[in-house]
Amino acid sequence: MANGGRSLFSLSTLLASFFGAAMIAAAFAYFNYKFSEYKFIDFKEWIFYEKKDIFTPTAEKYIVVFYSSKVDKTAELLAKIDLNLPIIAIDYYNEIYENGKNTTFLRTGTKTSLSFIQRFNIYEIPSIFFIKKTKESLYKQDSIIRKLDNLNELSNQIKDL
Repeated sequence: MANGGRSLFSLSTLLASFFGAAMIAAAFAYFNYKFSEYKFIDFKEWIFYEKKDIFTPTAEKYIVVFYSSKVDKTAELLAKIDLNLPIIAIDYYNEIYENGKNTTFLRTGTKTSLSFIQRFNIYEIPSIFFIKKTKESLYKQDSIIRKLDNLNELSNQIKDL
């Protein structure tokens, strides 16, 4: 009887170890899948404009804000924001604005705009995410895409990301 109980205990220990290892492997695979879900943007492939000039990124990291200029004072608030990272502000309506101290306002054609929205799965505006340089003009999404609830609180919300 003691012998039978011991083998049952060994079997349950073996199964527990197996399921524990399987759960760790599943968590690791899920993490890798979620990370690979982040998208790339190549500024040579997709053309964005600052007023009349083609935008060429120079910083290692950017905060990307996709917004609507039809919402009162959005562009003015974005132009005044001063954060530790430069901001790329992309307007859904492609209005032309003066760049701020730390904010670059971009616009683009309809095809590029729709491709951008589709690639990054943007469903609400304003939305915000980070991008990080990987090669010359190639940047990778470096955070999840979040809906920005209040532009006045952008600096506080950035600290939370």
